[in-house]
Amino acid sequence: MHTRLSLLLLLPAAVLLTVSLSGCSDGEVSAGTNDAGTPVSSLSRVETLEMSPSAFEDVVTMTGTVEALNDATLSAQASGTITELQDRGDRVPDGGIIAQIDPREERASLEQLRAEFNLAQNQLERQRPLYRDSIISPIEFEQIQAEYNRTKAALEEAKQRVDKTRVTTPFAGTIEERFVERGEQVSPGTPVARVVGTERVRVRAGVPERYANDIRRGTSVVLDFRRYGGDVRESTVTFAGQAISPETRTFPIEVELENDNGRLKPEMVASVRVTREEIDEALVIPRTAVVRDELGTHLFLASPLDSVHVVEKRDIVLGPSYGEKAVVQSGLNAGESVIVVGQNNVAPGDTVNVTKSYRTLNAAGVPYEGPDTEGYGTPESGPSNPSPDEPTTR
Repeated sequence: MHTRLSLLLLLPAAVLLTVSLSGCSDGEVSAGTNDAGTPVSSLSRVETLEMSPSAFEDVVTMTGTVEALNDATLSAQASGTITELQDRGDRVPDGGIIAQIDPREERASLEQLRAEFNLAQNQLERQRPLYRDSIISPIEFEQIQAEYNRTKAALEEAKQRVDKTRVTTPFAGTIEERFVERGEQVSPGTPVARVVGTERVRVRAGVPERYANDIRRGTSVVLDFRRYGGDVRESTVTFAGQAISPETRTFPIEVELENDNGRLKPEMVASVRVTREEIDEALVIPRTAVVRDELGTHLFLASPLDSVHVVEKRDIVLGPSYGEKAVVQSGLNAGESVIVVGQNNVAPGDTVNVTKSYRTLNAAGVPYEGPDTEGYGTPESGPSNPSPDEPTTR
């Protein structure tokens, strides 16, 4: 009778222990205590990223400035008074006249020389038969021919002087500035107006000298104009300088772009991202997962051990990085789980509670905001509604 009573008293405790153990799955303790008797709620909560090789672009980011391919200050080529002048903002075609210098003196000289040329031409035509018939000597004919050549050259020069009274543009564009006004006296070399054509533009940027052997003509580049309500454009480097600036220790690159809609304007600033290298199989981690101290660069891993996860400190060597991502060159293997949230609250040998385990870098790194995990999505797959600010794998 005493033995039967003892068994009845022990039965509820056995049932309670069975229910507690049945709540654990996949080797993680979700309630109660772990094998060592430590309550799971008291363990440090972490989130991990399971490492798998992925593509990575080593990108160099810099700031570039927009310049017009056609931007010229046009000067006078003759002396005189400005009689006509286009206004600022006027659109002028290729070869269009932007200013006129008083041409009356040059035109009068042109008419005089045209008359002299016509006379010399008629004289030559009349004397040529006489020369063929030996009526006039070769010396006389040569003098007549020389006078014809002289007047012809003088006439061409006079035509050029008349042409130089017109200030024309060598490309289509808009008058951006005027340096003289109507009625002003000018001489050869006097700046008249600045004309800018923006149908095609270039973006200039300075690249740090350490990338001098990595970036060349034809290298892929992405230009971001969204700060001006523009778009993101993909192009290639059209010029890569060979000389390093001693002041900035950079070398120049240029990227030419079509600008038919005129939205890109000189002196605008663009974010320039140049692809230095493309890595097909890389172990990419969030830069926030890296822990640095006086001994070097480390990661904390969550390694499964029986029914718990134990923290391991791993020394690593980092490779290229871009934005919030970095490549691990050595010290890490595919399949290992890197702690990406909570790594600053653990130490080697700690037992931790893995609340989320992500398989993609896009989903990793979502901060733990409390015991309520609603909205985080399912483990392994990451959040069902990731923030638009999360970095994306390139």
